[in-house]
Amino acid sequence: MNGTTLRLALLGNPNCGKTALFNQLTGSRQKVANYAGVTVERKEGRLVSPSGRTYTVLDLPGAYSLNPASLDEAITRDLCRGFYPGEPAPDVLVCVVDATNLRLHLRFVLEVRQMGKPMVVALNLSDVAARRGIAIDREALARELGVPVVETVAVRRNGARPLVELIDRFADAPQPPAVQLPEDADLHAETRRLLAATVSMPRRTAQVDDALDRWLLHPVFGLLTLAVVMFLIFQAVYAWAAPVMDAIDAGTSALGEWVTTHMEEGPLASLLADGIIAGLGGVIVFLPQILILFAFILALEESGYLPRAAFLLDRIMAAAGLSGRSFIPLLSSFACAIPGIMATRSIQDPRDRLATILVAPLMTCSARLPVYTLLIGAFIPARQVWGGLNLQGLVLFGLYMAGILSALAVSWVMKKWRHDKGEHPLLLELPSYRLPHPRDVLIGLWERAVIFLKRVGGIIFALTVLLWVLLSFPAPPADATLPAIDYSLAGRIGHALAVVFAPLGFNWQICIALIPGLAAREVAVSSLATVYALSAADDEAAAQALTPLISDGWSLATGLALLAWYIYAPQCIATWAAIRRETGSWKTMALAAGYLFALAYLASLLTYQVAVRLGAG
Repeated sequence: MNGTTLRLALLGNPNCGKTALFNQLTGSRQKVANYAGVTVERKEGRLVSPSGRTYTVLDLPGAYSLNPASLDEAITRDLCRGFYPGEPAPDVLVCVVDATNLRLHLRFVLEVRQMGKPMVVALNLSDVAARRGIAIDREALARELGVPVVETVAVRRNGARPLVELIDRFADAPQPPAVQLPEDADLHAETRRLLAATVSMPRRTAQVDDALDRWLLHPVFGLLTLAVVMFLIFQAVYAWAAPVMDAIDAGTSALGEWVTTHMEEGPLASLLADGIIAGLGGVIVFLPQILILFAFILALEESGYLPRAAFLLDRIMAAAGLSGRSFIPLLSSFACAIPGIMATRSIQDPRDRLATILVAPLMTCSARLPVYTLLIGAFIPARQVWGGLNLQGLVLFGLYMAGILSALAVSWVMKKWRHDKGEHPLLLELPSYRLPHPRDVLIGLWERAVIFLKRVGGIIFALTVLLWVLLSFPAPPADATLPAIDYSLAGRIGHALAVVFAPLGFNWQICIALIPGLAAREVAVSSLATVYALSAADDEAAAQALTPLISDGWSLATGLALLAWYIYAPQCIATWAAIRRETGSWKTMALAAGYLFALAYLASLLTYQVAVRLGAG
């Protein structure tokens, strides 16, 4: 042992509740999810036990075996053996198992025991196992395994206390290494023997799981259910967020007017009212919609439904050159393409992983939502159609579907070009259904709100101020006849770019907004707000909301073309960096950026030209 501070490593199969147990032990605010492969990197926290001892706790990636078939399993193996660069070997291995699924999880316990290290087995979800009538003789199991076994309930307050008390006993009296099985031992046979000797199980699966799966995994009704769920989510994003968004918009407008009224006219007042307040307020107003979208995604993760959605979509995705396992990284990309790209580490096949990385930016990330909401609000009337459906929600749903269908089309083209055209079967564990825990959903929402607001307070704030400087300087000459913004650095850049984007219907103000959008897509909204605030003819116009300004100043064809642009354009340098880091290839990064820009330009060009010919110009 390492003195008085032990290093504990939590490891186990995906879906065993390991990350929830980590949160219980350390108070960490890591996201808890109920699907395989969510923990793709090692996490660390500190545990302070009631006795006052401090422990270092590692949350290792989920693994089915220590003979790695994927990157996450390789990380777990190397960390446990002390081979991971810069990481000492853990002192105690805490093998977390799902007490309702010991048939699968015990084999991994036996494999971990083969390493001959001090270890503990934590029977998580023991309360669920008891409700299902599964009787586990814990003392007999500990005797057969030769290691301590404790029951835990990771989602219950103090549900990890028995484990903490056991760890304290390890610190007082270090335990010997676990007894190893012979090298040629049949782990499957040993698992069956342990189950027969220590576990009484009335049935292999829960009745409620079987009943739900008959409908949710049906090839027709299951897909219809998934489509309805996704459709309702996007309807709710508009309907539920509207009152809060109106309140935020009114508050920022009032604050801008107060600054204009109470401060002497000059550069500082312009920076505060036209730059900071107009720019940041134009982004913060979309926080309610983003949180509603995340709340649904987190609830679906927690419920155990997402792996079933992956199973349902496997055949469709296989036809496009992907696999059902790609569904989870692509769904994560709806929040942000960066964690979605990182989540591809759980895809074992290199071909499928590369294809998923290349199409992940086509998923409609949350940074696009402010732009979509702005343009939909400006050009799509807020009315009910088809018996009460929200037209704006329908358009938003259509934009998300356009991204999904485009991703499938691009992956299908890549499949036709590659040499290996074989199909790789999907192997995925379906966890038991469970009700989402409100604490974990709220923690996830808090994390995303903090991340979003940090972006607003950090990079978006900096870019808003920088853009204001570019828009305000140099000052116009004494004999100027145009608005001052036309003589600024940003105005000159925008007018130069407008030549390239004129076939798309983009004016110079849009071209200016596209530049800082390379750092973060949502900056385009604050950039437009700043541009129009500074180019307004008078103070009254500057105080107006951005939506009526662009709806009056742009044609419908321009608005539709910009919506098409944002379906494809990879305007996020951080996403490019993630592709480079995960593939180790500058060429792949350049390919991703190049094809997405080409698609964006072509889609916008076609949209604008067709809309003009239909009379929307």
